[in-house]
Amino acid sequence: MSSTTSQTTTRHHFRFHAPYAHLSSAFGDSWFGTKAEAFARFFGTPTFVVGQTVLVGIWIVLNAGGVTHFDVYPFILLNLAFSLQAAYAAPLILLAQTRQADRDKAHADADAQHREDLAKAGAERQEIAEKMTADILRLLEQNTRLTELTSQLSKHIEELTGEIHHRVVAP
Repeated sequence: MSSTTSQTTTRHHFRFHAPYAHLSSAFGDSWFGTKAEAFARFFGTPTFVVGQTVLVGIWIVLNAGGVTHFDVYPFILLNLAFSLQAAYAAPLILLAQTRQADRDKAHADADAQHREDLAKAGAERQEIAEKMTADILRLLEQNTRLTELTSQLSKHIEELTGEIHHRVVAP
C-alpha cells in the first residue's frame, strides 16, 4: 500500500494533458497566433462595440456636417473600412473558435482519462477495503474462538483447583 501512496503523491496533476502538448493550434503557437487570437477575442468585447460606434458616429457627423469632406455621403470609404474589417474579422473569429475547440477537446479527453483513473483508483480502494474487512472478520472469529477456549480453560483450571483444594484440605 505504501508504493501506491508514494505513486499518488509523485504524480503530476496535469499528467493527462501532457499527451496533447504537441498539438499546434489553428493559429500556431507563435507570436502571431497569440496576437491574432487576442485580436479576434477583442471583437466581441463591449469596448470594441462602443469604440467602433463612437468612431463611426464621429465619422458621419464630421462628413455629413460639412466639417470635412474626405468621405461625403453615401460614405463609400466608411463602407470599404467595414468591408475590410469584416474580411479580417470573420476568419480571425473562426480561427479563434477552432483554436478554442481544439483546447476544449484536449481538455475533455484529459478529463475523461482522469475520471477513468479516479474510477480505477476507487475500485482498487474498494477491493482493498473488502480484503481488510474480510481480514478483520477472520481475526474477530479467531478472537472469539480464543476467548471461548480461554473461558473453557479457566473453568477447567477452577475445577482442578477446587479438586486439589478439596483433596488437600479434606483429609
